[in-house]
Amino acid sequence: MSKIRTPVREDADGGRPEGFRGFWKRVLSLTRKEIRQLLRDKSNLAIGIGLPIALILIFGYGLSLDVKNAPVAVVLEDPSPMAADVVAGLELSAYISPVVVSSMHDAERLMLARRVDAIVRVSNDFSRRLAAGDAQVQLLVHGSEASRALIIRGYVSSTISQWAQRLADRRGRPDSVSAGSVTLVERMWFNSANTSTWYLVPGLIVLLMTLVGAFLTAMVMAREWERGTLEALFVSPVRPTEILLAKIIPYFLVGMLGLGMCLVAARFLFQVPMFGSFLIVLGSSMLYMLVALGLGLVISSSVKNQFLASQIALISSFMPALMLSGFLFDLRNVPTVIYLVGQLLPATYFMELIRTLFLAGNVWPLILKNSAILAGYAVLLLGLARFVTRKSLD
Repeated sequence: MSKIRTPVREDADGGRPEGFRGFWKRVLSLTRKEIRQLLRDKSNLAIGIGLPIALILIFGYGLSLDVKNAPVAVVLEDPSPMAADVVAGLELSAYISPVVVSSMHDAERLMLARRVDAIVRVSNDFSRRLAAGDAQVQLLVHGSEASRALIIRGYVSSTISQWAQRLADRRGRPDSVSAGSVTLVERMWFNSANTSTWYLVPGLIVLLMTLVGAFLTAMVMAREWERGTLEALFVSPVRPTEILLAKIIPYFLVGMLGLGMCLVAARFLFQVPMFGSFLIVLGSSMLYMLVALGLGLVISSSVKNQFLASQIALISSFMPALMLSGFLFDLRNVPTVIYLVGQLLPATYFMELIRTLFLAGNVWPLILKNSAILAGYAVLLLGLARFVTRKSLD
C-alpha cells in the first residue's frame, strides 16, 4: 500500500518549508498583535512612557546637591561700622540669605523652628577686640544635616576670611592672615558627631514604613481582588468597614514591629541619639502608618490589578518619599514646582518630624504642625479607601 505524501510548499531560498520569508511574516503578525494589545492597555503606555518622563524630570530638576540661599540669622550686637562691614559680605553671597535679628533669643527661636540653618553672632566687644588683634565671630550651625552644615560652615568661613584679608590689605599688612585678626568660633547645635548616619537613619525609618504601609498593602489587596477572595467576602454579611479594618490591623502591627526594630538598630547599632520623647516618636509613627495604609488601600481598591497597583504604589509613595521628601536633598534648593509637589507628600512632614525628634528634641511648634497634617491625611485617605470600597459593591 503506497503512502500518500502531502506536498510541501517550498521557498525560493533553498527549498525549506516557509523559510526566511515565512519566519518574518509570523514575526510581523505577532508584532502587530502585540502593538494593538499595547495600545488597548493604556496602563502599559503610562508606565513605558510616563514613568521615564517623570523620572528624568525629577532627577533633572528636583535633585540638587548645591546649597543656595541658605537662611542664616545675623545677630549684630556691636553697632560699629567695622562690625557691620564684617557681615556685609554675607549679603553679597549667592549661597547665603542673611536674616537680621535683634537678639540671640530671636535667632535661637528661628533655628529651633528650622527657619534658619545657622546663626552668625558679632558680639558687642568685637571692635575693641579687633583693635587688640583677637576678634571673634561666633557661628552656630543647626547640624542635623551633616553635609549641609559643612557647606554652610565653609561659606561663612570663606566670607569672614576674605573680609579679614581685605582689612589686612587696607592696613598695609597683606601677610596678616584671617586667623590672626578674626577667629571664627564654630559650634554644632545638633549632630555633634557631624556624621551623616545620624541624619540618614531617621529618614530610613520613613522609607521603611512607607514600603510596608503603602507598597505592600497595595500589592496584597490587589492580589486578593485578582483571586476573587474579596468578592466572596462582599456577598457575605460582613460589612466593608469591617473588611478594611481586618486588612489594616495586621499590616499596622507589622509596621509597628518594623518600627521597633528600626529604633533598636538606630540606638544600639548606629548610636543615633533620641533627644525627643519616645512616646511622641511612637505616636507620630502610628499616625504615618495609618496614612501609608490608607494610601495602599486606595490604590488597590481603585485599580484591582496587582501589577498596576505595584507600579502606582511605587510612583506615588516610595519613590516620592525617597526623592522629594527631603530624605537626600534639601527641598529649599529645588524649583518652586518641585518644592510644591514635595509639600503635598505626607512623607515630607513625617520626615521633618522624626528628624526633629531624634536630633533636636521636643520642638512643639513643629510637632503640633506636622502631627496635625498627618492626622488630616490619615482621615482623608482612610475615608477615601472606605468610599472606594463601597463603590465597588454597587
